[in-house]
Amino acid sequence: MSVDRLRRTAPEVSNSGSVHSRSLPRQLHPGAWWLWSLGLAAAASRTTNPVLLLLILAVAGFVVAARRGDAPWARSYAAFLRLGLLVLAARVVFAVVLGSPVGGTHVLFTLPQLPLPSWAQGVRLGGSVSLEGILFALYEGLRLAVLLACVGAANALASPSRLLRSLPGALYEAGVAAVVAMTFAPNLVADVRRLRAARRLRGRTDRGVRAVLSVGLPVLEGALERSVALAAAMDTRGFGRTADVPRRLVRTAGALTSAGLLGVCGATYGLLTAGSHAWALPVLLAGVAASAAGLALGGRRSVRTRYRPDPWALPEWLTAASGALVAAALIWYAGRWPEALTPSVVPPTAPRLPLLPAAAALIGLLPAFVTPEPPRSNR
Repeated sequence: MSVDRLRRTAPEVSNSGSVHSRSLPRQLHPGAWWLWSLGLAAAASRTTNPVLLLLILAVAGFVVAARRGDAPWARSYAAFLRLGLLVLAARVVFAVVLGSPVGGTHVLFTLPQLPLPSWAQGVRLGGSVSLEGILFALYEGLRLAVLLACVGAANALASPSRLLRSLPGALYEAGVAAVVAMTFAPNLVADVRRLRAARRLRGRTDRGVRAVLSVGLPVLEGALERSVALAAAMDTRGFGRTADVPRRLVRTAGALTSAGLLGVCGATYGLLTAGSHAWALPVLLAGVAASAAGLALGGRRSVRTRYRPDPWALPEWLTAASGALVAAALIWYAGRWPEALTPSVVPPTAPRLPLLPAAAALIGLLPAFVTPEPPRSNR
Protein backbone atom coordinates (compact mmCIF):
# COMPACT_ATOMS: atom_id res chain seq x y z
CA MET A 1 0.00 0.00 0.00
CA SER A 2 1.42 3.36 -0.98
CA VAL A 3 1.95 6.30 1.33
CA ASP A 4 -0.66 8.38 -0.54
CA ARG A 5 -3.29 5.71 -0.04
CA LEU A 6 -2.46 5.49 3.64
CA ARG A 7 -2.95 9.23 3.94
CA ARG A 8 -6.30 9.06 2.20
CA THR A 9 -7.67 6.34 4.46
CA ALA A 10 -6.12 7.37 7.77
CA PRO A 11 -8.25 9.33 10.23
CA GLU A 12 -7.59 13.01 10.63
CA VAL A 13 -6.86 14.57 14.01
CA SER A 14 -8.15 18.08 14.54
CA ASN A 15 -6.59 20.71 16.78
CA SER A 16 -9.07 19.94 19.53
CA GLY A 17 -7.94 16.32 19.66
CA SER A 18 -11.04 14.78 18.04
CA VAL A 19 -10.48 12.04 15.51
CA HIS A 20 -12.58 11.93 12.37
CA SER A 21 -12.35 10.52 8.87
CA ARG A 22 -13.73 11.93 5.66
CA SER A 23 -13.38 8.77 3.60
CA LEU A 24 -15.08 6.29 5.91
CA PRO A 25 -18.91 6.14 5.71
CA ARG A 26 -20.90 6.74 8.84
CA GLN A 27 -24.16 5.31 10.03
CA LEU A 28 -27.21 7.47 10.46
CA HIS A 29 -28.32 8.14 14.02
CA PRO A 30 -30.71 5.31 15.05
CA GLY A 31 -33.11 7.80 16.62
CA ALA A 32 -33.65 9.41 13.21
CA TRP A 33 -34.63 6.08 11.69
CA TRP A 34 -37.09 5.40 14.49
CA LEU A 35 -38.65 8.87 14.19
CA TRP A 36 -39.02 8.36 10.44
CA SER A 37 -40.63 4.94 10.83
CA LEU A 38 -42.95 6.13 13.60
CA GLY A 39 -44.07 8.96 11.31
CA LEU A 40 -44.95 6.46 8.58
CA ALA A 41 -46.73 4.28 11.15
CA ALA A 42 -48.77 7.25 12.40
CA ALA A 43 -49.73 8.06 8.82
CA ALA A 44 -50.78 4.46 8.19
CA SER A 45 -52.91 4.44 11.34
CA ARG A 46 -55.03 7.28 9.94
CA THR A 47 -56.27 5.49 6.83
CA THR A 48 -57.82 2.23 5.71
CA ASN A 49 -57.46 3.07 2.02
CA PRO A 50 -55.61 0.03 0.62
CA VAL A 51 -54.01 2.10 -2.14
CA LEU A 52 -52.46 4.52 0.35
CA LEU A 53 -51.45 1.71 2.68
CA LEU A 54 -49.67 -0.13 -0.13
CA LEU A 55 -47.98 3.13 -1.12
CA ILE A 56 -46.66 3.64 2.44
CA LEU A 57 -45.50 0.01 2.44
CA ALA A 58 -43.67 0.56 -0.86
CA VAL A 59 -42.01 3.72 0.51
CA ALA A 60 -40.75 1.88 3.60
CA GLY A 61 -39.52 -1.06 1.52
CA PHE A 62 -37.68 1.19 -0.94
CA VAL A 63 -35.83 3.03 1.83
CA VAL A 64 -34.91 -0.24 3.54
CA ALA A 65 -33.59 -1.68 0.28
CA ALA A 66 -31.54 1.46 -0.38
CA ARG A 67 -30.07 2.07 3.08
CA ARG A 68 -29.85 -1.17 5.02
CA GLY A 69 -26.47 -2.68 5.76
CA ASP A 70 -25.32 -6.27 6.04
CA ALA A 71 -25.59 -6.60 9.83
CA PRO A 72 -27.74 -9.42 11.26
CA TRP A 73 -30.59 -7.09 12.21
CA ALA A 74 -30.70 -5.66 8.65
CA ARG A 75 -32.27 -8.88 7.37
CA SER A 76 -35.26 -8.76 9.72
CA TYR A 77 -37.50 -6.70 7.43
CA ALA A 78 -38.62 -9.74 5.43
CA ALA A 79 -39.63 -11.49 8.66
CA PHE A 80 -41.85 -8.54 9.61
CA LEU A 81 -43.44 -8.64 6.14
CA ARG A 82 -44.25 -12.33 6.58
CA LEU A 83 -45.65 -11.59 10.03
CA GLY A 84 -47.85 -8.88 8.49
CA LEU A 85 -49.18 -11.32 5.88
CA LEU A 86 -49.94 -13.79 8.65
CA VAL A 87 -51.83 -11.13 10.61
CA LEU A 88 -53.77 -10.13 7.50
CA ALA A 89 -54.77 -13.73 6.78
CA ALA A 90 -55.75 -14.33 10.41
CA ARG A 91 -57.91 -11.18 10.42
CA VAL A 92 -59.82 -12.35 7.35
CA VAL A 93 -60.23 -15.89 8.71
CA PHE A 94 -61.61 -14.56 12.00
CA ALA A 95 -64.07 -12.40 10.09
CA VAL A 96 -65.26 -15.44 8.14
CA VAL A 97 -65.55 -17.80 11.11
CA LEU A 98 -66.62 -15.43 13.90
CA GLY A 99 -68.46 -12.86 11.84
CA SER A 100 -67.83 -9.17 11.26
CA PRO A 101 -69.25 -6.14 13.12
CA VAL A 102 -70.15 -4.70 9.72
CA GLY A 103 -73.35 -6.08 8.26
CA GLY A 104 -73.98 -6.33 4.56
CA THR A 105 -76.43 -7.40 1.93
CA HIS A 106 -73.97 -8.92 -0.55
CA VAL A 107 -73.74 -12.47 0.83
CA LEU A 108 -70.87 -14.44 -0.66
CA PHE A 109 -71.52 -17.81 1.00
CA THR A 110 -73.04 -19.28 4.14
CA LEU A 111 -71.28 -21.51 6.65
CA PRO A 112 -73.04 -23.90 9.04
CA GLN A 113 -73.76 -21.94 12.21
CA LEU A 114 -73.13 -23.61 15.56
CA PRO A 115 -75.54 -22.89 18.41
CA LEU A 116 -73.97 -21.18 21.43
CA PRO A 117 -75.23 -20.85 25.01
CA SER A 118 -77.09 -17.78 26.21
CA TRP A 119 -74.07 -16.31 28.01
CA ALA A 120 -72.25 -16.00 24.65
CA GLN A 121 -74.60 -13.39 23.23
CA GLY A 122 -73.07 -11.37 20.42
CA VAL A 123 -70.68 -14.14 19.37
CA ARG A 124 -71.40 -16.54 16.56
CA LEU A 125 -69.60 -19.37 14.84
CA GLY A 126 -70.38 -19.69 11.17
CA GLY A 127 -73.31 -18.12 9.40
CA SER A 128 -73.49 -15.89 6.35
CA VAL A 129 -70.34 -14.18 5.11
CA SER A 130 -70.85 -10.87 3.31
CA LEU A 131 -68.63 -8.93 0.96
CA GLU A 132 -68.79 -5.92 3.25
CA GLY A 133 -67.47 -7.92 6.22
CA ILE A 134 -64.60 -9.35 4.17
CA LEU A 135 -63.61 -5.89 2.90
CA PHE A 136 -63.71 -4.43 6.42
CA ALA A 137 -61.48 -7.21 7.75
CA LEU A 138 -59.13 -6.90 4.77
CA TYR A 139 -58.68 -3.15 5.23
CA GLU A 140 -58.13 -3.42 8.98
CA GLY A 141 -55.71 -6.31 8.60
CA LEU A 142 -53.76 -4.48 5.90
CA ARG A 143 -53.40 -1.44 8.14
CA LEU A 144 -52.00 -3.57 10.96
CA ALA A 145 -49.63 -5.29 8.51
CA VAL A 146 -48.29 -1.93 7.33
CA LEU A 147 -47.76 -0.85 10.94
CA LEU A 148 -45.69 -3.98 11.52
CA ALA A 149 -43.73 -3.27 8.34
CA CYS A 150 -42.89 0.23 9.58
CA VAL A 151 -41.58 -1.19 12.85
CA GLY A 152 -39.62 -3.77 10.86
CA ALA A 153 -38.08 -1.00 8.77
CA ALA A 154 -36.76 0.68 11.91
CA ASN A 155 -35.36 -2.65 13.15
CA ALA A 156 -33.61 -3.23 9.83
CA LEU A 157 -32.06 0.23 9.60
CA ALA A 158 -31.16 1.13 13.20
CA SER A 159 -28.61 -0.70 15.32
CA PRO A 160 -30.16 -1.64 18.70
CA SER A 161 -26.88 -1.25 20.59
CA ARG A 162 -26.27 2.21 19.11
CA LEU A 163 -29.81 3.17 19.99
CA LEU A 164 -29.20 2.18 23.62
CA ARG A 165 -26.00 4.23 23.65
CA SER A 166 -27.97 7.29 22.50
CA LEU A 167 -30.66 7.01 25.17
CA PRO A 168 -30.63 9.38 28.15
CA GLY A 169 -29.11 8.02 31.32
CA ALA A 170 -32.46 8.04 33.09
CA LEU A 171 -33.79 5.42 30.68
CA TYR A 172 -30.95 2.97 31.14
CA GLU A 173 -32.93 0.12 32.71
CA ALA A 174 -35.76 0.39 30.19
CA GLY A 175 -33.22 0.74 27.40
CA VAL A 176 -31.47 -2.52 28.26
CA ALA A 177 -34.81 -4.35 28.31
CA ALA A 178 -35.74 -2.77 24.97
CA VAL A 179 -32.41 -3.78 23.41
CA VAL A 180 -32.89 -7.38 24.52
CA ALA A 181 -36.39 -7.34 23.02
CA MET A 182 -35.31 -5.67 19.76
CA THR A 183 -32.30 -7.93 19.21
CA PHE A 184 -34.37 -11.07 19.72
CA ALA A 185 -36.12 -10.84 16.32
CA PRO A 186 -32.94 -10.14 14.25
CA ASN A 187 -31.07 -12.93 16.06
CA LEU A 188 -34.02 -15.20 15.42
CA VAL A 189 -33.84 -14.51 11.69
CA ALA A 190 -30.06 -15.04 11.61
CA ASP A 191 -30.34 -18.38 13.45
CA VAL A 192 -33.07 -19.57 11.09
CA ARG A 193 -30.87 -18.83 8.08
CA ARG A 194 -27.88 -20.55 9.68
CA LEU A 195 -29.78 -23.71 10.62
CA ARG A 196 -31.52 -23.95 7.25
CA ALA A 197 -28.14 -23.70 5.50
CA ALA A 198 -26.74 -26.40 7.80
CA ARG A 199 -29.64 -28.72 6.96
CA ARG A 200 -29.10 -28.20 3.24
CA LEU A 201 -25.39 -28.97 3.60
CA ARG A 202 -26.28 -32.25 5.30
CA GLY A 203 -28.62 -33.19 2.46
CA ARG A 204 -31.80 -32.64 4.45
CA THR A 205 -34.77 -30.63 3.35
CA ASP A 206 -35.36 -27.21 4.93
CA ARG A 207 -39.06 -27.05 4.09
CA GLY A 208 -42.10 -28.64 5.61
CA VAL A 209 -43.51 -29.12 9.08
CA ARG A 210 -40.79 -31.58 10.16
CA ALA A 211 -38.01 -29.14 9.28
CA VAL A 212 -39.73 -26.33 11.18
CA LEU A 213 -40.16 -28.48 14.27
CA SER A 214 -36.55 -29.68 14.19
CA VAL A 215 -35.06 -26.16 14.09
CA GLY A 216 -37.68 -24.34 16.16
CA LEU A 217 -36.31 -25.03 19.64
CA PRO A 218 -32.60 -24.43 18.76
CA VAL A 219 -33.53 -21.17 17.04
CA LEU A 220 -35.50 -19.84 20.01
CA GLU A 221 -32.82 -20.91 22.47
CA GLY A 222 -29.95 -19.44 20.45
CA ALA A 223 -31.68 -16.10 19.80
CA LEU A 224 -32.57 -15.68 23.48
CA GLU A 225 -29.06 -16.59 24.61
CA ARG A 226 -27.47 -14.06 22.26
CA SER A 227 -29.83 -11.31 23.40
CA VAL A 228 -29.16 -12.04 27.07
CA ALA A 229 -25.42 -12.19 26.37
CA LEU A 230 -25.59 -8.73 24.80
CA ALA A 231 -27.33 -7.36 27.90
CA ALA A 232 -24.74 -9.02 30.16
CA ALA A 233 -21.89 -7.57 28.10
CA MET A 234 -23.39 -4.10 28.42
CA ASP A 235 -23.75 -4.54 32.17
CA THR A 236 -20.11 -5.64 32.59
CA ARG A 237 -18.95 -2.56 30.68
CA GLY A 238 -20.46 -0.23 33.26
CA PHE A 239 -23.90 0.44 31.84
CA GLY A 240 -25.48 -0.39 35.20
CA ARG A 241 -23.43 1.94 37.38
CA THR A 242 -25.33 4.80 39.00
CA ALA A 243 -24.20 7.79 40.98
CA ASP A 244 -25.18 8.42 44.59
CA VAL A 245 -27.96 11.03 44.39
CA PRO A 246 -30.61 12.02 46.95
CA ARG A 247 -33.63 9.75 47.12
CA ARG A 248 -35.94 12.74 46.77
CA LEU A 249 -34.37 13.64 43.44
CA VAL A 250 -34.89 10.10 42.12
CA ARG A 251 -38.55 10.13 43.12
CA THR A 252 -39.12 13.57 41.59
CA ALA A 253 -37.49 12.51 38.33
CA GLY A 254 -39.56 9.33 38.19
CA ALA A 255 -42.79 11.18 38.90
CA LEU A 256 -42.12 13.83 36.26
CA THR A 257 -41.15 11.26 33.64
CA SER A 258 -44.16 9.05 34.33
CA ALA A 259 -46.62 11.94 34.35
CA GLY A 260 -45.09 13.38 31.19
CA LEU A 261 -45.24 10.08 29.32
CA LEU A 262 -48.85 9.53 30.38
CA GLY A 263 -49.71 13.02 29.16
CA VAL A 264 -47.97 12.38 25.83
CA CYS A 265 -49.85 9.11 25.35
CA GLY A 266 -53.21 10.68 26.17
CA ALA A 267 -52.57 13.69 23.96
CA THR A 268 -51.43 11.47 21.09
CA TYR A 269 -54.64 9.49 21.35
CA GLY A 270 -56.61 12.73 21.33
CA LEU A 271 -54.80 13.95 18.24
CA LEU A 272 -55.13 10.70 16.29
CA THR A 273 -58.80 10.01 17.03
CA ALA A 274 -61.45 11.22 14.66
CA GLY A 275 -62.16 14.88 15.33
CA SER A 276 -59.07 16.01 17.19
CA HIS A 277 -59.77 17.49 20.62
CA ALA A 278 -58.75 21.01 21.58
CA TRP A 279 -57.07 19.89 24.80
CA ALA A 280 -54.73 17.45 23.06
CA LEU A 281 -52.07 19.92 21.89
CA PRO A 282 -51.59 21.73 25.25
CA VAL A 283 -51.45 18.40 27.08
CA LEU A 284 -48.90 17.15 24.56
CA LEU A 285 -46.66 20.18 25.10
CA ALA A 286 -46.96 19.90 28.88
CA GLY A 287 -46.20 16.18 28.75
CA VAL A 288 -43.11 16.73 26.61
CA ALA A 289 -41.88 19.44 28.99
CA ALA A 290 -42.46 17.25 32.07
CA SER A 291 -40.74 14.27 30.43
CA ALA A 292 -37.74 16.39 29.45
CA ALA A 293 -37.42 17.73 32.99
CA GLY A 294 -37.68 14.24 34.47
CA LEU A 295 -35.07 12.86 32.08
CA ALA A 296 -32.73 15.74 32.84
CA LEU A 297 -33.02 15.12 36.59
CA GLY A 298 -32.80 11.36 36.22
CA GLY A 299 -29.70 11.68 34.05
CA ARG A 300 -27.71 12.75 37.11
CA ARG A 301 -27.71 9.13 38.26
CA SER A 302 -25.79 8.03 35.19
CA VAL A 303 -21.99 8.07 35.37
CA ARG A 304 -21.47 6.67 31.88
CA THR A 305 -19.44 8.48 29.25
CA ARG A 306 -20.04 8.12 25.54
CA TYR A 307 -17.12 7.26 23.30
CA ARG A 308 -17.58 8.93 19.92
CA PRO A 309 -21.29 9.78 20.28
CA ASP A 310 -23.37 9.57 17.13
CA PRO A 311 -23.70 13.01 15.54
CA TRP A 312 -27.07 14.57 14.75
CA ALA A 313 -26.47 16.48 11.54
CA LEU A 314 -28.45 17.55 8.49
CA PRO A 315 -29.26 13.99 7.26
CA GLU A 316 -30.78 13.15 10.64
CA TRP A 317 -32.91 16.29 10.62
CA LEU A 318 -34.14 15.58 7.08
CA THR A 319 -34.94 11.96 7.89
CA ALA A 320 -36.91 12.79 11.03
CA ALA A 321 -38.65 15.71 9.31
CA SER A 322 -39.75 13.54 6.38
CA GLY A 323 -41.53 11.10 8.69
CA ALA A 324 -43.10 13.94 10.68
CA LEU A 325 -44.35 15.62 7.50
CA VAL A 326 -45.97 12.42 6.25
CA ALA A 327 -47.75 11.92 9.57
CA ALA A 328 -48.84 15.57 9.85
CA ALA A 329 -50.18 15.66 6.29
CA LEU A 330 -52.31 12.55 6.65
CA ILE A 331 -53.58 13.57 10.10
CA TRP A 332 -54.58 16.97 8.71
CA TYR A 333 -56.19 15.44 5.62
CA ALA A 334 -58.09 12.82 7.65
CA GLY A 335 -59.64 15.53 9.81
CA ARG A 336 -61.08 17.37 6.78
CA TRP A 337 -61.79 14.72 4.17
CA PRO A 338 -62.15 11.44 6.07
CA GLU A 339 -64.09 9.78 3.28
CA ALA A 340 -60.99 9.85 1.04
CA LEU A 341 -58.83 8.03 3.59
CA THR A 342 -61.55 5.65 4.78
CA PRO A 343 -63.33 4.11 1.79
CA SER A 344 -66.85 2.97 2.41
CA VAL A 345 -67.59 -0.72 2.79
CA VAL A 346 -71.35 -0.30 3.27
CA PRO A 347 -72.09 -0.02 0.40
CA PRO A 348 -68.78 -1.28 -1.01
CA THR A 349 -66.98 1.27 -3.17
CA ALA A 350 -63.75 1.09 -5.11
CA PRO A 351 -60.92 2.87 -3.23
CA ARG A 352 -59.40 5.89 -4.91
CA LEU A 353 -55.97 7.45 -4.68
CA PRO A 354 -56.17 10.99 -3.22
CA LEU A 355 -53.39 13.06 -4.73
CA LEU A 356 -52.38 15.15 -1.70
CA PRO A 357 -51.96 12.22 0.74
CA ALA A 358 -50.15 10.26 -1.96
CA ALA A 359 -47.74 13.13 -2.55
CA ALA A 360 -47.23 13.45 1.21
CA ALA A 361 -46.46 9.73 1.48
CA LEU A 362 -43.79 10.09 -1.19
CA ILE A 363 -41.95 12.54 1.08
CA GLY A 364 -40.99 9.46 3.09
CA LEU A 365 -38.62 8.51 0.24
CA LEU A 366 -36.30 11.39 1.17
CA PRO A 367 -33.99 9.32 3.46
CA ALA A 368 -33.11 7.07 0.53
CA PHE A 369 -31.35 10.00 -1.17
CA VAL A 370 -30.12 12.35 1.59
CA THR A 371 -28.65 9.84 4.05
CA PRO A 372 -25.13 8.38 3.80
CA GLU A 373 -24.72 4.84 2.54
CA PRO A 374 -24.18 2.37 5.39
CA PRO A 375 -20.73 0.83 5.79
CA ARG A 376 -20.31 -2.66 4.38
CA SER A 377 -18.18 -5.41 5.80
CA ASN A 378 -15.46 -6.87 3.57
CA ARG A 379 -16.73 -10.43 3.30
